Amino acid sequence: MRIVMEPEPLGIPAPLVRLKDLPRWGDAPLGMHTTVSIPSGGPKLPNSSPFPLDDSINRKIILWDGDIASLQVDAVVNSTNESLNDSNPVSDSIFHRAGPNLKEEIRMDVRECQTGEVKVTQGYSLPARYIIHTVGPKYNIKYQTASENTLHMCYRNVLQKAKELNIRSLAIPVINSVKRNYPPDQGAHIALRTVRRFMETHGATLDTVIFVVDKLDLGIYEVLLPLYFPRSKQEESAARYQLPSDIGGFYGEPIMPDRQIRIIDNPQHTLHADDESLSIGSHLEVALGDAGTFAQMQADPDRQRLLGERPLHDPIADIMLKEIQHQERYEKLLRRARSEDLTEVSGIGCLYQSGVDRLGRPVVVFVGKWFPFNKINLDKALLYLIYLLDPIVKGDYVIAYFHTLTSSSNYPSFSWLREVYNVLPYKYKKNLKAFYVVHPTFWTKMMTWWFTTFMAPAIKQKVHSLPGVEYLYSVMSPDQLEIPAFITEYDMTINGLRYFQPGGAPT
Repeated sequence: MRIVMEPEPLGIPAPLVRLKDLPRWGDAPLGMHTTVSIPSGGPKLPNSSPFPLDDSINRKIILWDGDIASLQVDAVVNSTNESLNDSNPVSDSIFHRAGPNLKEEIRMDVRECQTGEVKVTQGYSLPARYIIHTVGPKYNIKYQTASENTLHMCYRNVLQKAKELNIRSLAIPVINSVKRNYPPDQGAHIALRTVRRFMETHGATLDTVIFVVDKLDLGIYEVLLPLYFPRSKQEESAARYQLPSDIGGFYGEPIMPDRQIRIIDNPQHTLHADDESLSIGSHLEVALGDAGTFAQMQADPDRQRLLGERPLHDPIADIMLKEIQHQERYEKLLRRARSEDLTEVSGIGCLYQSGVDRLGRPVVVFVGKWFPFNKINLDKALLYLIYLLDPIVKGDYVIAYFHTLTSSSNYPSFSWLREVYNVLPYKYKKNLKAFYVVHPTFWTKMMTWWFTTFMAPAIKQKVHSLPGVEYLYSVMSPDQLEIPAFITEYDMTINGLRYFQPGGAPT
């Protein structure tokens, strides 16, 4: 449950928002995830949720989509850079409303803030007494552990500082930043479990914690909040299916599994305590990054056969062999797609290219309501998908999926989605720059999260849920977007005529 604030005219501060006007998480209606059917073959479930139902904590949590600078709270958090001069919607709003004294205090006294640390200033003209500044980490898959630990420390240090200052109400924005390449959903998991663990041990020091999100992060938090703050026994039970394997330690800090494997020269040799071990991650990086190194790793197969030597099992060779087989299979499907009659699928009109976005990237439109999953020939559907996308995915592209008025008969099965995802080669995932889901339902958000977590993690950070068509106009011109009339008609019924004024932007 949330309140959406309309933007105010430029130069006029947003109206004051009081805590008593905001609904608490514990009072929000339960979502559809309590009745979701989980596919077989999922991860083994714990006997109980590690984040049990706690009404006292839920009454202290608020999820809010609005301007953080308008909140009448003891403290707001500013997510910024090391020099505290980052330009982002949160910082810009805080600095604009706080006034020039904030910049002066930073220039004279604070000066800088290291990544993961916090610094405190006065709120000045804000309705908040304090501003707690923190710097989120840059994300690099090579240093994923360091990035996750640093982000955890941002949230942990903010909460600890609030405790030291006797702050009773705290507004926290999304500290992880896409600008710093941090995957939004991974950041949300860390934020939610860190706050949950803090509330379990120090909940008496805080009356209210507000998660302040924008429209793109809203869908993520709506899906993940029930996992860490369940509001019923049904939600608590459902969370066992949906929580990631890493649920953090005592404070919510990341716990990374051991990534070491044992390497021996001969399987018949006895292992000793001083046997060498090799990190498979570094092994893959070195081998795949240098073809010459990979070639040197291979034993001479003719010599092995002549001398009767037992060839060593090489995980890199296995990976490359599977990749070759994968590519050969795709090439066969592509040849079929170019030669077979696919008019029974193409005539449906559920998948097509519609212009380009503001960066000149092709936009592929998928209309969920028009996809007759239970009636269509799925083999031909896959071939048509390959036929349409193969020339497009050679460069960057985006997908706009419209879930408008889609029913259960249009939902593809997980097994078919997994098959499609596995068939499509790496370029499809690499060159996909954004996947927009327009008019999502709670079911859509839940299933999208599930699919991208357990089946398609490579595209997870590229998926964005949008509540209306007009939110696409920031990334593509309205005249480049061709969609069925029923979508615009539905959009106007739920969002109002203002979304389709001349120029394509909200009035």
